[in-house]
Amino acid sequence: MKAIASLRIAIPFIWAGLILAISFIEAPLKFTAPNITLQLGLGIGQIVFHALNKLELVLLITLAISLIFGKQHSTFTLLFSTIAIILLIQTLVLFPPMDERASEILSGKDIPSTWHHITYVILEIIKLVVLLLTGIVSIYGIQKTS
Repeated sequence: MKAIASLRIAIPFIWAGLILAISFIEAPLKFTAPNITLQLGLGIGQIVFHALNKLELVLLITLAISLIFGKQHSTFTLLFSTIAIILLIQTLVLFPPMDERASEILSGKDIPSTWHHITYVILEIIKLVVLLLTGIVSIYGIQKTS
């Protein structure tokens, strides 16, 4: 049971670190690098964000397993559910049109902005906060049971 409790602490903080590093540091900074065009930045962004998304799904599944086999805490369950819903919206609802738009831009088309990217960013901020809360709640849960 200690291993599961440790996963509940480590995973949210590792995941939050990934989001901070990729979504809020790497993604915006790459466009400030010399000689990085919009097309090059978008191409790199697609690769990086798809890799991050796959890793996030693995982390989500690992947290789900900790939920199934660990002590049930309603707060943890609520936070986990929030993370899962956000990730599924990003993966299933936002990524496909964002990928399509990026592909059109990469092919040279000039297309208008859509609501998908700003929605993704807002959900990313919410997910980051919820992940941090999940880690904190998990620490508190361990201290409470020790």
